[in-house]
Amino acid sequence: MNDTQRTRIPRAALAIKGARDARRRIATRAQFVRVVAAQLDTIAPGTVRVRTVPVTRDGRIRTWVVLDDADGRPIEADLAAHRAAYGLLQRAFPAADWSRARTYDARTGALALDEPTAPAALALDTTPETRP
Repeated sequence: MNDTQRTRIPRAALAIKGARDARRRIATRAQFVRVVAAQLDTIAPGTVRVRTVPVTRDGRIRTWVVLDDADGRPIEADLAAHRAAYGLLQRAFPAADWSRARTYDARTGALALDEPTAPAALALDTTPETRP
């Protein structure tokens, strides 16, 4: 006799269920910040800030990832640690535009744009309204 009982659950359904369970466990922003900071510390001990910069190399878009300590010095970590930290942030902030440079501070939980700016004294801005 054939039975129509399922034998496995699709991976997408498991992922959605896992994300819902995680959202229930992490009820406040403070808990979220603590969890992400702990995971970053597990990936690369001492990591306080993660900087990501999209770059083009050999015609392919890639992302440069820098892990910094509390003093702003880069942490020595292998490629797997950099990939894991970037993946963690992509999953933690799925709505973020990762095609722009970003900085995540594990102390505050803030993900901010990290675009370079030039000092006003260089007068590199061409609009007359912004010149001193």
